[in-house]
Amino acid sequence: MKSIERSSLLGLSALLLCACTVTALTCAGHCGQNLASCSCRPTCVSLQSCCADYREFCPDTSPYSGTAFGGTDFLVLNATFTQDSQLVCRFNGETDTEGYVDSDGHGHCISPLLYETGWITFQISADGGLMFDRQGTWLSVHSGKLDARFKVALGNSTQWQYYGTPGVGGVLSLSWDPSQVRADTVNVELWGYSETGKPYSDSWTGSWQYLYSLGRKLPNNGSFGFLPQPAEKPFSDWELGAIRVGAASHADGAQNVHAVWSEDHALAWHLDGSFRRDSASWARDKCASWDALERSLPDFLSETPDCPCTLAQARADTGRFHTDYGCDMEKGSVCTYHPGSVHCVRAIQASPMYAAGQQCCYDSTGTQVLTADSIGGSTPDRGHDWGSPPYKRPPRVPGASHWVYDVISFYYCCLWSDNCRYYFAHRPSSDCRTYRAPKAGVVFGDPHIITFDGTTYTFNGQGEYYLVRSPSNNLTIQGRTERVKMENGTLAKATRLSSVAMMEKGSDVIEVRLGNRQNHLEVLRNEQVLSFSEQSWMDLSGVFVFSPIPQNVTVMFPSGAGIEARGRGDTLAATVLLPAEFFNDTLGLLGRMNGDAADDLVSSDGQVISSEQSSAEDLFHFGAGWLISNETSLFTYDSDHLLDTYFFAPKHDPDFVPAFSVEDGPEDPLQGPMTALCSGEGFALCRYDTLVSRSLEVGNATRATFRAHAAAVADLEPVVSCGWLAPPSNGQKEGTRYLQGAVVKFSCNSGYVLSGSAERTCLANGQWSGDATHCVQDNVLGIVLGSVFGAITLVTLIAAVVLHSRRQERRAAEVAETDDI
Repeated sequence: MKSIERSSLLGLSALLLCACTVTALTCAGHCGQNLASCSCRPTCVSLQSCCADYREFCPDTSPYSGTAFGGTDFLVLNATFTQDSQLVCRFNGETDTEGYVDSDGHGHCISPLLYETGWITFQISADGGLMFDRQGTWLSVHSGKLDARFKVALGNSTQWQYYGTPGVGGVLSLSWDPSQVRADTVNVELWGYSETGKPYSDSWTGSWQYLYSLGRKLPNNGSFGFLPQPAEKPFSDWELGAIRVGAASHADGAQNVHAVWSEDHALAWHLDGSFRRDSASWARDKCASWDALERSLPDFLSETPDCPCTLAQARADTGRFHTDYGCDMEKGSVCTYHPGSVHCVRAIQASPMYAAGQQCCYDSTGTQVLTADSIGGSTPDRGHDWGSPPYKRPPRVPGASHWVYDVISFYYCCLWSDNCRYYFAHRPSSDCRTYRAPKAGVVFGDPHIITFDGTTYTFNGQGEYYLVRSPSNNLTIQGRTERVKMENGTLAKATRLSSVAMMEKGSDVIEVRLGNRQNHLEVLRNEQVLSFSEQSWMDLSGVFVFSPIPQNVTVMFPSGAGIEARGRGDTLAATVLLPAEFFNDTLGLLGRMNGDAADDLVSSDGQVISSEQSSAEDLFHFGAGWLISNETSLFTYDSDHLLDTYFFAPKHDPDFVPAFSVEDGPEDPLQGPMTALCSGEGFALCRYDTLVSRSLEVGNATRATFRAHAAAVADLEPVVSCGWLAPPSNGQKEGTRYLQGAVVKFSCNSGYVLSGSAERTCLANGQWSGDATHCVQDNVLGIVLGSVFGAITLVTLIAAVVLHSRRQERRAAEVAETDDI
């Protein structure tokens, strides 16, 4: 049967190639589609089924990404044009830019100013805009995430931030890579950003506008300096902006032309004369106005997530939190806006209604820093720094909306004046009292599986299977396994995870698979391979992907689900992190997540399997039941091998039987090094993989992944928080850690005496020990104590008088009774 299918496939391929030539089917206007007898899909290249003009009309670009501010000149690869071609490039079906054809006949497009990030569809017209028959995609990138070589760099950042405040002035400098601007002379321009209209209404819009030029027809030598002068109105009304360096041949403020931009920044250097005369008063008034505005806006704090309790939790919860590029311990902990912190993370997803963000910062001890204790504390954001879908309008404009509502106000209240109390009243740190860490499950080695609730078992079938199915959250994660090839070229009686494919609701389909180079991973989006050579972070449709190095890929979904794929020892390991919302809503090889390991393994027909009472063969049968089908498959089949092995073959290979156990002995040359390698917890998995694959490298990868998973599970253990404790009025506190076991001590200023507990301990029940602490004046305490002692004395005297009176009455009665006798 398989040979017949193979022959049919080869015949079909030949027919496709032939038909494409004979019928002249074209990909013009059909990119991403299968035509009658050839294909315009990305997989057609490796399958050799493309229409003849696929590369002409579905081109790639170089570079493939650039700043959302626009101005990037990118080459249209493979397409051919004539010198008479009039190129118009249309982005998102609505924004046109003028392209050009270079002397070599290559087409170029200029990316436009966009108010969104992510992959943007573009079309190209070669006839001045009459017909747009070529189509591609372009990656729009947040300016803060763009590589420094593609940006204008502002010289002394402190000087730029505080220019015009006491003691800060002089010449400002900026620099850029001259090769990024295709011109001999350049103009240096200032652009401003503002948002107008009623917040949270249809009239609320954001706009970048040209303000004025700082220099014209300057040599493109990569540097420029100037002595700022206070701007006149209306230009001085813009307090947020960016600098653009572009070809001097363009008119001032020309839209969507080739240029390079700085990051957006506070325009201290450009503000009017009143700022320079008294910056603190100017900023105080601005802070007060912002305070009044905030009081009129909806409360967004209630829908932002609580921060992780510790830095370890924050770095392990990769499905919901990601490093804040403004305070990264991996890059020297330069935390301009969070002094005292060494690392900050941001909630990846914006809040559902108000598109707000959450930021969490930590000190060198791993303790969360709170604004109630420090100016460097964690702060929530009315506008998420990275924006949020569908972007384009406030407060979802990437970067800019965050600056307008959360950053420039920090300058008003905290950096340019001493009024932080106003800022922190509206941006208080979230503690971690309601934070719930995710559960982690992992698939690794010859596949060993540790479920969300901690059950460990081995399923080494060959095929494609459900790792996770979550019906309520519409999350599907599938895994593909393949035979392990030993060093001598023969196939072992063992398998390894080779690919993971996933989708949530209507998101892009993401697949991460082993690449051609050892330990390198390949990422596909909707069957198309993604390159991370220019950008490590990508905003996709319904999903984010982060790949800082070829061995590491993290996929993040709006539900908070995170998938970490790691290439190690020529194997693929996949860790899945799920938040509490998935409780009792998971099925598949990674088990039922409900905190009860006894019912982890639920078969595809609903039967609970005991891992402890099941044999290796029973568990193999259990795993085989979680096979997927071609109709439900999320995988890409872009080679004959994948088609033959998985698409045209059973999803679970019934002919493959793994080695359920392995024997070793002193005569085995691997015995000594394996024993030295495979020790401690998880040694049995390391031993098995080493022997069955005949590879210490594979065994070491299993050992390393097991230990990494154990460390992550430990980092994600629940932590009890008792919440923030305030220092007493007229006193101080010692200690800013509020987790179980932490001790906070209190003292009073001179002239005051402590009342209540001098120290309090955070207990396991989430409560503080002792009583509330107060500081009272010495004379007040004397008056209070005197009053108390006086009252006690008075009560004692009254009691004595009453007692004496009663005794006298009793004696009189006794005398009377005697007289009667």
